[in-house]
Amino acid sequence: MQIHRSRSRLSFRRRRRRSAGLFSVLFSLTLLGGVGVVSWLWINRLANPPVTDPTEGLMASAQNAFDRGDLSGAITLARQILVAEPNDFAALRLLTRALIYRSYSEYNRISDQQTALEATTEVVNRLPTDPYVLATHAFALQAVGRVDEAAEAAQRALETQPDNAFARTALALAYGGAGALETALRESQRAVQNADASNALDALRALAITYSDTGSYTEALSTIDRAISINRSLVVLYFERAQYALLLGDSDSATVAYFEVLTHDTNNVKARLRLCELSSLMRERDHAITYCEEVTRLAPTWAEGWYRLGMEHFLQGNFESAQEDLHRCSTLQVLQNVPVTDLRFECWYIQGQAAEIRGDCDSLLATYNEFRAMTADEQIQQRWTYPPEGPPGCKAA
Repeated sequence: MQIHRSRSRLSFRRRRRRSAGLFSVLFSLTLLGGVGVVSWLWINRLANPPVTDPTEGLMASAQNAFDRGDLSGAITLARQILVAEPNDFAALRLLTRALIYRSYSEYNRISDQQTALEATTEVVNRLPTDPYVLATHAFALQAVGRVDEAAEAAQRALETQPDNAFARTALALAYGGAGALETALRESQRAVQNADASNALDALRALAITYSDTGSYTEALSTIDRAISINRSLVVLYFERAQYALLLGDSDSATVAYFEVLTHDTNNVKARLRLCELSSLMRERDHAITYCEEVTRLAPTWAEGWYRLGMEHFLQGNFESAQEDLHRCSTLQVLQNVPVTDLRFECWYIQGQAAEIRGDCDSLLATYNEFRAMTADEQIQQRWTYPPEGPPGCKAA
């Protein structure tokens, strides 16, 4: 009998070996194909990079600079955007806010307000009905005191967009500037209610100003604190916080606020002047002198700094230094062609008092005659009059 053994087991192994080989081949081909596709996409991307809007990166950088309190950087970047895209509403709004807030943050930046108005005027002349442009234009107008025009522009924007929080903020500030405080309060409260994240800071600041104008100083302080919580690097908010704290008689909080300004802007002259004034108010004479001397060192052509320093020396009985400081104050105002109606006349009057106390008749008569010559044809509130024979102890000129 012959026995036939089955070879199925060996046959199975051979078939499996052939199947595994086929799978390896398919896997290798798939892998190579995938690598080829990825390589092709990568090469194509290098050869044809995606088209991006160059102003997007600049806008993000400008906003980041503003958020860091770098208003000068934000202004520079926003201007670059507007050169490429003259009708970029976001850049125009950021430029305007940065210029106006910078003007409130330092002693020599008042011209920023006019620059902001020129920028918005240029765009509003091209797009006279656009609500975003009108709102920004209104914000610039109220900053320079043209409150009637600001209110008109803001109302035109709100006719098209009743929920435009920035337009309502500008409207509230315009009403406040015109003395319509109840209306200003109502509009600023509505602005806060309607404001999204991008408009909340401006709306809260306007509400704080209105609370202060209506005598609600505690509410003003708590409201400006809400604005500060949104941006802790914007120094204008600390100046305003100090103001509200002083109205409540809280000199310590005001001092802390001014030091916050110096933390963010080490060489800020305006904050030093305010610390000089505050120290004088608290009868901390030595501190007052120190701060005022820093002001005159950092800003030697600013007449107000010399006035404050002169006043401190006068109050301390240092009449010779007071006379010198106040002479610098009066001379700078003349050299800078300050209009008579805007002159700080105390620089002449207190200078004269110091000269009289010292018996310096020549300086007293020269100062007195200069004052009379400047004010002879002007309607001003200040008066300084000696008898016809001249100051006591001195001969008339």
